[in-house]
Amino acid sequence: MSTQTPIRVVSIDDSAVVRQAVKSILEGDPEFELLGVAPDPLFAKQLILNRAWPDVFLLDIEMPRQDGLSFLREVMENRPTPVVVCSSLTGAGSPLAIEALEAGAVAIITKPKMGVGQFLSDSARELKEALKSAAAANRKLLRPFTPPPPVVAKQAQMPISRREGGERTTPFTTTDRVIAIGASTGGTTAIETILTALPAETEGIVIVQHMPERFTALFADRLNQICAIEVREAKDGDRVRPGLALIAPGARQMQLKRSGAQYVVEVRDGPPVNRHKPSVDVLFKSVAAAAGGNALGILLTGMGDDGARGLLAMREAGALTIAEDESTCVVFGMPRVAIELGAAIKVLPLPRISAELMLFSKGGLRY
Repeated sequence: MSTQTPIRVVSIDDSAVVRQAVKSILEGDPEFELLGVAPDPLFAKQLILNRAWPDVFLLDIEMPRQDGLSFLREVMENRPTPVVVCSSLTGAGSPLAIEALEAGAVAIITKPKMGVGQFLSDSARELKEALKSAAAANRKLLRPFTPPPPVVAKQAQMPISRREGGERTTPFTTTDRVIAIGASTGGTTAIETILTALPAETEGIVIVQHMPERFTALFADRLNQICAIEVREAKDGDRVRPGLALIAPGARQMQLKRSGAQYVVEVRDGPPVNRHKPSVDVLFKSVAAAAGGNALGILLTGMGDDGARGLLAMREAGALTIAEDESTCVVFGMPRVAIELGAAIKVLPLPRISAELMLFSKGGLRY
């Protein structure tokens, strides 16, 4: 019998079907203690007063009396606590879920409009893993809600020019250098911190952030509004070029390939790796094979070990490799495993990673 203290959970959802499904999944599991379920945040507040404060909230977004987003902001401002958002993929729920990540939620579980109860039962393992990951978060690093930063105007692209002899060329020259970033729980904030610090002329970037289908496009759009570089969800065949960051789509695997003198991404369906699709390991191992010593690999916050072996493959191929230091990780899981494997040449806190990345882009980074 396990002596580990169970994870205390409060579930807030206006759907009786969802509340019953959560009860059936968590009750009786010794790893969890379901403190209660509530149809909206006002009921939840009363429940907490009568019992105890949870380790994790499982939170819907759209509810009567008080919406989940307002409740999330209230929690983060007064008593930062890990929150897993359980939201629909369609309609207004998707952008609201992205706002929830900005406000401090650590993970998203997607649910359909119909058949929610059966969906949650079928996804019981995913739900439990998300709650465990959230419970492992460093509460001191959970970000309270702050207004979104102002939009950064993109630098205007240079017009197509001509070389001598009339040859047409784009303003971006082919590069043999690429930056690969992987992250999971807490990664949306970490990636935003890194990308918003970069100038427009940064080397091409490929990113895997563990995130559900369709949310990656919204996440990329959000970053594109506030970064000097262009950020978008990757499409199969996209070229990796300076000034562009490509984010792997949810529910797809992304790999780096060579196409002549250029790098392109291959986006395909495929089985989960380390229970993830997209998987950081899939991306990193492809970067090791395609770019070798012309790459920089960065493994950020996240639970589990996805990306650790891929980062090791990159180091063994001659790439420069960085793991995020525990002091800034929301969840020190993936970087910890990478460090233990000897995959990281450097272990750095988040504020120093952007500086290293810029040095790499300027050709001045040497380990």
